[in-house]
Amino acid sequence: MSKQKVIICPNIQENLAQTACECSHDKIFILTDQNTRDCCLPFIEHIPGLKEAGILCIEAGDAHKTLETLASVWTSLGNQGATRHSLMINLGGGMVTDLGGFAASTFKRGIPYINIPTTLLAMVDASVGGKTGINFNGLKNEIGVFSPATHVLIDTRFLQSLDHPNILSGYAEMLKHGLISTTSHWAELLNFDMNQIDYGKLQELVALSVQIKEDIVEQDPFEKGIRKALNLGHTVGHAFESLALAHQHPVLHGYAVAWGIVCELYFSHIKVGFPKEKLRQTVRFIKENYGVFAFDCKQYDTLYEFMTHDKKNTSGIINFTLLGEIGDIRINQSANKEEIFEMLDFYRETMGC
Repeated sequence: MSKQKVIICPNIQENLAQTACECSHDKIFILTDQNTRDCCLPFIEHIPGLKEAGILCIEAGDAHKTLETLASVWTSLGNQGATRHSLMINLGGGMVTDLGGFAASTFKRGIPYINIPTTLLAMVDASVGGKTGINFNGLKNEIGVFSPATHVLIDTRFLQSLDHPNILSGYAEMLKHGLISTTSHWAELLNFDMNQIDYGKLQELVALSVQIKEDIVEQDPFEKGIRKALNLGHTVGHAFESLALAHQHPVLHGYAVAWGIVCELYFSHIKVGFPKEKLRQTVRFIKENYGVFAFDCKQYDTLYEFMTHDKKNTSGIINFTLLGEIGDIRINQSANKEEIFEMLDFYRETMGC
């Protein structure tokens, strides 16, 4: 898998103009959702070379990360004369970069694309690393391909118009990166003031978070080994997301990951000795900032069933990424149904469901 070039942009207009010139193309298409068309497209639409770009707009929200939306993007590309030599720019959050990357990677067997993430979650997670896809059959990211953008352009000025819940959603992935890297970075993240955000400091943290992910992806681009470290919190988190979607009350991805981290750090403590005090500090940070995902014991079987569909599983065995200590990554750790139910008990008791 080719390596994408990630640029922390001092000036998005200059960086994008230069990047577009580096990518040979006959036509440019910009994919947005309804929100980024209004709030973010004005930042770039007057750049020389983009004034004639075709604009593709999809509905906002993870509920629209579907086969139907994907087909509408393919149809629009075809109707507007896109060729295999065209270039696509995905301007938006993780839903746009995931779906747009998949659309570009499959249209006419693949056209190059650039990601411009506009949410914190997309900056530190969805837009970096080459995973693309859509939700399908009630499951998160069930269909997709590994196919990196040629460039990812990150400008944290977009975040100043982002609402607080979406800042927190992205920050959960940064917290995950802290847990799989160093104690000092983990502590720095726990001590960052989420209520009075210093955007200059946040940009520094974003750059470090992206570097952590890039280093892991470079070692294991197709998730055969160490890249599974990036799934900390996601086995349970995706199950929480799927349950919320099933009840038509979707939750933000990062919130689900944060709640999943609570569960999987508990397993880390029980199974491989993750320190109890660091578990306590992390759980307290998550509880204070993300609240609680409420469910009862009658839903344990449903959550378990969702976990059986996780892409890390092998031969029907549910696998988790756990930590023996911050930065001490233990991939392919299994748990049976009884243990998973005990983990869910811990979550409900600790979080106050």
